[in-house]
Amino acid sequence: MTSPAPDLPPPLTARRRLLLTLRRRRRGSGFWFGLAIELIWPFVMLFTKLGWSGGERIPRTGGVLIAANHVSSSDPIFDTAFVISHRRMPRYLAKSELWDVPIVRSVLGQGGHIPVYRQSARATDAYKEAVAALERGEVVVFYPEGTYTADPAGWPMKAKNGIGRIAVMTGVPVIPLANWGTQDVLPTDGKPSLWPPKRVSVVAGPPVDLSAYIGKPRTRTNLDGATAAIMSAVTELVGKVRGETPPAEPYDPASAPAPAGPPEPVAEPPAAS
Repeated sequence: MTSPAPDLPPPLTARRRLLLTLRRRRRGSGFWFGLAIELIWPFVMLFTKLGWSGGERIPRTGGVLIAANHVSSSDPIFDTAFVISHRRMPRYLAKSELWDVPIVRSVLGQGGHIPVYRQSARATDAYKEAVAALERGEVVVFYPEGTYTADPAGWPMKAKNGIGRIAVMTGVPVIPLANWGTQDVLPTDGKPSLWPPKRVSVVAGPPVDLSAYIGKPRTRTNLDGATAAIMSAVTELVGKVRGETPPAEPYDPASAPAPAGPPEPVAEPPAAS
């Protein structure tokens, strides 16, 4: 059976890029986050073959939760370009260690982004702040896998149920988002590849139907079910962009076999007397 052709959005035209540069959202970024956007914007628009679709599915007002797959540390760059080009300002959940980095701390703090204190007594603070941001009518971008995918083929892996909890608590629209090609711009080894320009696709899907979980008891089963529904929608989008059929079950790093260690040393024979 042949695989379907990749459903790639066409690259943005030069005219479209110019119009986006003039009309994109700037208000609400804060000084340092806004400056970072201004500095990175020319790279995004001029040095990649960027295409996207589905931006009209992001509501123009009110709280919105965007759930995206994560294949590269450049994902937030392209996702920010996508969201601000559709007249909203994104807020991200990011590991708290980044707040210890000079300049980065200012970009994140003044941009209204949310620190995630992993494995600490403050671990729940991020969820509370994300809920508060959504209730204020913000757009919160969430990478449910928590880190770059560890799936050997680059598919979205099994997610933690934090996004399901936030979605069920707030009842805001959840928009699935697929990133593909970002891993060619900045692979996980951290070595950027800028030439020749890489094809990058960002695609938003329709809101995920979570009616089976909203308003129900927040049991682990319901939260896991909401999370699985969200990630299924994200994975389906990634499959369309790739033109491939996703795996039947997402990769689960918790159950993956441990990597094989080095071979046992071979005992040397005794020296001849």
